[in-house]
Amino acid sequence: MDLIDEKILRELGRDGRLSNLDLAERIGLSPSATSRRVSELERSGVIRGYRAVIDRDQVGQGFLAYITVGLSEHNKASQKGFEAAMETAFEVKECHNIAGAFEYLLRVEAADLNAYKRFHTEVLGTVPNVASITSYIVMESPKDLRG
Repeated sequence: MDLIDEKILRELGRDGRLSNLDLAERIGLSPSATSRRVSELERSGVIRGYRAVIDRDQVGQGFLAYITVGLSEHNKASQKGFEAAMETAFEVKECHNIAGAFEYLLRVEAADLNAYKRFHTEVLGTVPNVASITSYIVMESPKDLRG
């Protein structure tokens, strides 16, 4: 990784649909050199993929919450069971095993508060070894750079 690679990542992070020609102009390299560098970043796994940024309101998923989850048992089997349940939960867009007072941090998208309540009660509330659930409802996101 060098400064040129960092420029490539910054520009693609802003707009993953940039044409190679536009990207080359922005970073100050020839199109062929830019293409080679992007290919190498993809091949090496630095660039793992490209995503569309979806307007959650437009697709009926405008309600966003972050949730901390504490488990009652702190062992590998409990973790694997929880992670498997979150893998199949449509509303869970991110699941992170974290250090601190809780074991997991979730990003959950739902249509509205009622849909979130259903998820909270019928999905999350039925997973074995879940001891605590704390919800943080997102009111607004003045900065969100996730792809």
